[in-house]
Amino acid sequence: MNLRCFAMHVVSSFTHSEYLELALTSLEQSGISREQIMAVPLDKRKEKPRIMDTMRYSDGISYFDAAMAWSTAFAVVSSCYGFVMTWGPIVWGLIGAVVGFVFGFLMDLLVHRRRRQGKQDKKALASTEVFVLVECPEKKAAEVEQIFWEHFALGVAQIRDVSVK
Repeated sequence: MNLRCFAMHVVSSFTHSEYLELALTSLEQSGISREQIMAVPLDKRKEKPRIMDTMRYSDGISYFDAAMAWSTAFAVVSSCYGFVMTWGPIVWGLIGAVVGFVFGFLMDLLVHRRRRQGKQDKKALASTEVFVLVECPEKKAAEVEQIFWEHFALGVAQIRDVSVK
């Protein structure tokens, strides 16, 4: 395919649905050949979230933030009561910190697991996203963009081909 005869690239994103198929059919009916259309479906994430985040990788879920907060709260309360108990405030503060950490970690783990299962159920119902790239003459770009919007595109962008002179 000779890229020199095309002046525009129109990029759009769709959910994988019948509207995408209708948009592709409408493009072909408007005079855009199949060789000028490229549709790229995106894969779903297969990797499970990690329990421990690192500096270079973070998925936004941290099981240790809440555990540390609960640990601090339990340590403060148990060390206060430790002044009147036999082992003293330091030992009871450490015991409270460990108990609070375990409590917070387990609570966070259960809450995130329940939320993750709910999201996975929704993700199983939701389809993946598909990007469509169309190479067309500049005078046809507005028509291609209008076809995308009529068929419920999530987003549309036009890119002028800088190699064309």
